[in-house]
Amino acid sequence: MKMTSAAVKKNTPEPPKPEDFSSRQMVLFQDLLCNTVAERDSLSNVFDLWDSIPRYVVSRQQQDKWRKSGDFPQLHNILFHYRGRELKATIQPAWIEADDGTITGYYPSANEELIEDVLRKIATDQYKGYYSPGNQRCGVVFTLYMVRKELEKRGHGRTYKEITLSLEIMARSVIVTKMVDGKEGEFTSNSLYLNNLFRVSKSKLEEDPDAKWFADFHPFASRSLDDLTYRQFNYTRLMSLKSQLARWISKVLSLKYLNASFMHPFEIRFSTIARDSGLLGGYAAMRKAIAAVDSAFEELKACQPSLFGSKPEKKLILGPRGKLLDVVYTLHTSREFVGEVKAASKRQSLAQDSTKTVDNSAKK
Repeated sequence: MKMTSAAVKKNTPEPPKPEDFSSRQMVLFQDLLCNTVAERDSLSNVFDLWDSIPRYVVSRQQQDKWRKSGDFPQLHNILFHYRGRELKATIQPAWIEADDGTITGYYPSANEELIEDVLRKIATDQYKGYYSPGNQRCGVVFTLYMVRKELEKRGHGRTYKEITLSLEIMARSVIVTKMVDGKEGEFTSNSLYLNNLFRVSKSKLEEDPDAKWFADFHPFASRSLDDLTYRQFNYTRLMSLKSQLARWISKVLSLKYLNASFMHPFEIRFSTIARDSGLLGGYAAMRKAIAAVDSAFEELKACQPSLFGSKPEKKLILGPRGKLLDVVYTLHTSREFVGEVKAASKRQSLAQDSTKTVDNSAKK
């Protein structure tokens, strides 16, 4: 990077230091367990708590409806569960001024989620991701060209203008998480989606097309690097999915189906998907929402036929007079997915052992 602390102006984000790119936490984050370059290209990391928060749930279509009706909300609240605890996320939209002076509000949506996944993937490359132990700050150094090429490679092409808008939205949107019971603790946070976004000006880009941006990830990501609560997962599969709900299910499987085996199928209820994904609130009828979930499972199966041994089983839970109350989906795993889970668990165990070794050496 060409930036130095002396060159940073007041109110400009402090760039990461050279040593931050080789910190122990970042090296472990980038040390994906694989055998070939192609395998490494297919992998990234998923964060336990941060990726369990339904933070990209307000679609652009819904936002357009609010604007047309003149009723764009200042805050969006959503309840969800994490490891048996009830949490609440409150999202404050980004207000962005266009070149003509008009100001428009944006909630982070599926577009921004894709950009974040790409930034996280870039951070797994050496000298792209950084972690500052003293500041508990982790992030990524990138160029718009890197982001655009990665999106195109994965079938989600975006223009530079669209990418820049998504970065601005994440750098100005605030998300507050807290326990519903009001208790303070490890799940309480008030932060931007992306912190300390360093933007490259148009004039600078004209002078140097490879000028680098940088951005800090959410504090929950930094905590995940500290606590080793991230897991490697199949990033190629995630990015091949067109449906946001299918991508959500893919991440859930990577985070929760940790005992994957032929003896232990994975069960998840429609009500759990609706509550914790936050993506089904726009359906007026329950049956239409269930159809959307069915479609997401079908897409997941179609994109990688060998992912599961068979089509997910679907059991309807009926109440009095045959009223549909819930649906239980049962997924039977495959040898391929079991292999993914075992590799992710082994990699996590190796990272934990490495950390213990370093900590014990430091105590001597």
